[in-house]
Amino acid sequence: MINTQNVTLAISAGRPDQFLSEPLPQIALSGRSNVGKSSLVNALLGRKSLARVSGTPGKTVTVNYYRIDGKLFLVDLPGYGYAKRTREEQAAWSALTDGYLVRNPNIDRLKMILQLIDVRIGPTSDDNTMLGWLNSSGIPYAVVATKCDKCTRTELESNVGALATHPNIPDGTPIIPFSSTKRIGQREVWGLILDAAGIR
Repeated sequence: MINTQNVTLAISAGRPDQFLSEPLPQIALSGRSNVGKSSLVNALLGRKSLARVSGTPGKTVTVNYYRIDGKLFLVDLPGYGYAKRTREEQAAWSALTDGYLVRNPNIDRLKMILQLIDVRIGPTSDDNTMLGWLNSSGIPYAVVATKCDKCTRTELESNVGALATHPNIPDGTPIIPFSSTKRIGQREVWGLILDAAGIR
């Protein structure tokens, strides 16, 4: 098993040459700004502020590596789709994300991507672009449907059903409703992470 209390932020990489090369499996988190990636990290690891939850979405442009019990990395990729980024910030986001996903010499250590989508609104145009890339990449991924506590039961069932039949989400893709505040879906997400990382 894994000790989630033994966790450190190994590096916030602002340049591709800072990406870590340690021989540990990596699980990456992808999603638009303000979809709840930092909240998911904090919830999974039982912390309140390990990952900073920004009141101004889209301002942090780094790849954050969380080393968990010396056995794996959770890799929090910069959020996309934030319209108010400056041209320089957009260029930095593109260079970092492209560097990690496309030109990463250690891409073989990336075992799964957790694609976060706000279950209340479904995939945005930027989410659909990312889903298209994921489908062509061959990298295993799962959809984490965030903020499910903000839906009624009927809304949640309908919205998760819409994700399951979405044309850009292949049949059989794991879809996990998740709430960082209500602790919904944590066990299921951890199960996916540990299976993908080969940790029992």
